[in-house]
Order: sequence, then structure tokens, then C-alpha cells
Amino acid sequence: MEPRMKLTSHLGRTPYYVLAGGLAVIFMFPLVWSAFASVSPQAGTAQDEGFGFGNYRTLLEYDAGLWQYLWNSTYVSIATVVLTLGVSLLGGYAFARFDFPGKNVLFLLTLAILMVPYATLLIPLYVLLGNLNLSNTLIGLSLVLAMYQLPFATFMMRISFEAVPRELEESAQVDGCGTFGALRRILLPAVKPGLITVGLFAFLAAWNDFIAPLILISDSSKAPLPLAIANLRQQSMGAIDYGATEAGVVVLAVPCLALFLLLQRHYIRGFMSGALKG
Repeated sequence: MEPRMKLTSHLGRTPYYVLAGGLAVIFMFPLVWSAFASVSPQAGTAQDEGFGFGNYRTLLEYDAGLWQYLWNSTYVSIATVVLTLGVSLLGGYAFARFDFPGKNVLFLLTLAILMVPYATLLIPLYVLLGNLNLSNTLIGLSLVLAMYQLPFATFMMRISFEAVPRELEESAQVDGCGTFGALRRILLPAVKPGLITVGLFAFLAAWNDFIAPLILISDSSKAPLPLAIANLRQQSMGAIDYGATEAGVVVLAVPCLALFLLLQRHYIRGFMSGALKG
């Protein structure tokens, strides 16, 4: 009887398996195709016959060099993550644990930034960064990217803190911890999944962003990798080097895939933190 029940259970889940498998194929196909195209022979590219890594050599030697562009992207992404985590941690903690006049209105105004189209603020921000002597700098670009991440990050951190019982914090304060002591020793470990979710979102957004660097960065040696790849596409009299472009896509995707696979368990727990409150 038991084997029949197991078979029935598996058959009942078949539609879910088919749907999940179909979605996996749809989402993975472009990346698999890019990886294949980056090493396959294509006319007009460095890999014009046989399979090999000629397109990756083109990418490696382009303009300031692949390592410079990777460093620029890494610097911007890490700076964006640090800024986003630092501000959203304190902001989410304040919104979740303290009562002050206009708290809900201020929180709604923070979330309202999400409704402002991304591109509309880039020109005013470009002027503002120029007044602050931060135009055409990686730290200026990081500040702009962090600003766009803060509304969602603050929301995530608020629900993460609200999912932690107040009794834990109160017990720590009874034992002699101050507000920041309780935050550091008790609450930070409890909201770790939320922090990882916010950090991963901020990293992916900064690593893959193209529009902000296009407007804010004019020095090619300071360009992040997505902007460098876009410039590489038309390096020869408007002719598109598809092979090198596909190689750039693969290089861009590998760190994102590695981070997601490494942190996916915490990422899912971070999204579930608000749903598990109480």
C-alpha cells in the first residue's frame, strides 16, 4: 500500500516538476547559449575557426584591459553593498523598534522613491555630483546606486527586525546591554538572512547596472564591465563583435551565479522572515 501512495504522491507533483523544469530551461537557455557562442567559431571575430578562447583574449586586451574593468565593477559593487547595508540596517532598526512623530509617513516617503523612474534622476544627480567634486568617480557612482537600493533595503530590514521577538532585545537590555549592544550582539545574528538578501540584491544591481555608469562615468578607464562590454560591441567602425560580447556576458554572469548558489538558502530565509513573524 505504501509504494502505491508514494507513486500517487509523485504523480500528483508531476505538473509542478514540469513547470519548474520548463522555467529552468527558459531562464538558463540564454546563459548556456552565450557560453557556447563565446567559444564557438564566428566570422569577423578573434575565434573565426574551431572552438577556443580567442574571444576571451579580445576581451582581456580591450582598451584598459579586462582586469581593470573587473576591478571597477568590484569596487563599485562592494561600496554599494557596504553603503546600502549600513544605512538600511540603522534605518530598518529605527522604523521597527522606535516610535517617533511622522514615522509611518516618513517610511511611506522612503518607499515612494521606488515609484520614481530610474533614468529621470540621473541628470540632476550628475549635476549634484559635479558640485560635490564626485563626478566621473567610482565612489560617486556607488552613492547613486546605493541610493536606489535603500528604499527596498530599508523595507526588508524593517520586516526582518519586526520578525525578531522584542523579548530577546529586552532581555539583553536587562542584562546590561545598551541599544547598540543589543543590536550588535542579539539582533544582528537574528537578521542575518535579511542582511544577506539586501546585500545580494545591492551587489547584483550594482554589478549589472549599465544606465548609471553610461551617464555618470566619462573616463573609459573607470568604466564598469557592463559599460566596457557595450563599448566593445562597436569598437571596429560600428561592426559588432558578437563573440567578444558573448564572452563578456559570461564573465558578467559567473560571479552572480556563484554568489546566488552560495547564498540561496539565506536569500530565501530573508524573504520569508516577514511571513514567519510570530
